[in-house]
Amino acid sequence: MRYSLVLLLSINLINYIDRYILAAVEPLIRKDLLSADDKDAKFWMGTLSTAFLITYMVTAPLFGYLGDRTRRWTVVGIGVLLWTLATGACGLAESFWMLLAMRVLVGLGEAAWGPIAPTIISDMYPTSKRGWVLSWFYVAIPVGSALGYILGGGVANWKSWHWAFFVVVPPGILLGLLALFRPEPRRGGMDGVDGGAARVKFSWPLVGALVRNRSFRYNTLGMTAMTFAVGGMSFWMPSYIHERLGGGTDEAGRSLLAKVNMIFGAITVVAGLSGTLIGGYVCDKLRTRIRGAYAAISGATMLVVFPLFLLVLFMPFPWAWVFMFFAMFCIFFSTGPTNAIIANVTHPSIRATAFAVNIFTIHALGDAISPSVIGLVADRTHSMNTAFMLVGLAIIVGGVLWMLGAKFLDRDTVNATNAAKA
Repeated sequence: MRYSLVLLLSINLINYIDRYILAAVEPLIRKDLLSADDKDAKFWMGTLSTAFLITYMVTAPLFGYLGDRTRRWTVVGIGVLLWTLATGACGLAESFWMLLAMRVLVGLGEAAWGPIAPTIISDMYPTSKRGWVLSWFYVAIPVGSALGYILGGGVANWKSWHWAFFVVVPPGILLGLLALFRPEPRRGGMDGVDGGAARVKFSWPLVGALVRNRSFRYNTLGMTAMTFAVGGMSFWMPSYIHERLGGGTDEAGRSLLAKVNMIFGAITVVAGLSGTLIGGYVCDKLRTRIRGAYAAISGATMLVVFPLFLLVLFMPFPWAWVFMFFAMFCIFFSTGPTNAIIANVTHPSIRATAFAVNIFTIHALGDAISPSVIGLVADRTHSMNTAFMLVGLAIIVGGVLWMLGAKFLDRDTVNATNAAKA
C-alpha cells in the first residue's frame, strides 16, 4: 500500500513538472515561434494551456467511466507513457502549431490519470485519513509546479527551451511502466463494503444522486472559481514578474528569467508543501469539531487570499515575494480537503466518474479559458495588473461557495457511507 502511494505521488510530481515547464519558458517560445509584430502573441501563447486543458477536461469523463469498470493501474500506466512521449515531442516543435498539437496529446494522456489516481488512494485509506493522505498526494502540485519552473528556466538558460522538455522523458517512461504492474486495490474496501469489488457496482441512479449532491455541487463550483483564478495566474506569473523587472529575451533576459523561475519555484515549494500538508492535517483534526470542516476552513482561507494577491500586484519587489508566499500558502491549504470532499460524499462505485465530472467542470469553466483571457486583456490594455485583477475576483467567489456548502457536508458524507454499506 505504501509503495503504491509513493508511486502515485511520484507520477503526480512528474505530471505537474510537465505542465509547468511550458510556463517557465513561455517568453523564449513566444520569441522563437511567433512573430514579434503579432499583437495577439500573448493570447496565442495562452491557447497552448487552453488546448491542453480542453483535451484534458473533455476526455476525462471517458477515462473516469473506464476507471469505474476496468483495471485502473493499466489505464494509469498507458496515460503516463502517452503524456511523457508527447512532452518530449514538445521539445521537437519547430512551429507553434506542432507545439499546440503536442500539448493536446499531453492533455489526453493526463486525462487517463487525473480522475483515476484519487480513487485508488480512496480504496487504500479510510474516510478519517483521506484528507491527510490526499494532501500528501496533492503536495505534488506545488512541488512539481515549482520544479517545472526551476527545471525549465535552468535548462533553458543552460541549453535551450527545447531541452527543458526532453529531460523529463526518462523518469516518466520508468514510472509509466511500473504503474502497469501494480496490484489493484479492492473497490470500496475502506468504506465498509463486504466483498469489495464483488458488491460495488456502477449504476446510473448513483450518477443521478451525485448530480443532486449539494456538497459535491458547491465543492466543484468552489474549485472551479479557484481554478479559473489560480490556473491563469500560475501560467502567466513568471512572465509577468520577468517583464515587471525589465527582462527581455537577450542573454541577460534569459538569465533573469532563470532567476525569476528559481525564486518563484522556491516560494511555490515551501508555501505549497507547508500549506497542503498543514491544511490536510488541520482539517482532518477539526472535522469532528467544526461543521463541514473541509469546506468551511477551505472557504475561510480562500477569502484571505484576495487581499494578499492585491499586495503582490502593487507592492515593490522584494516585498511582493513575501506576500506571494502567504497567498500561495492559503491557496494550497484547501488542496487535500477539497479533493477529500469528492471521495467522501460519493459512492465507491462511481468515484472515478465523480472525479472526472469535477475535472471537466473546473477546467471547462476555469483554467481552460483564464490563460487566454489574461493574455487577451493584457494585449488590449497593455496591463497585466488589470488582467490579473479581473480573474482574481474569482478567488472571492470560490471562498463564498465553499462556505455555503459547508452546512451540507457532514450529512452527505454520512449518506455516502451508509449507501456504500447498503
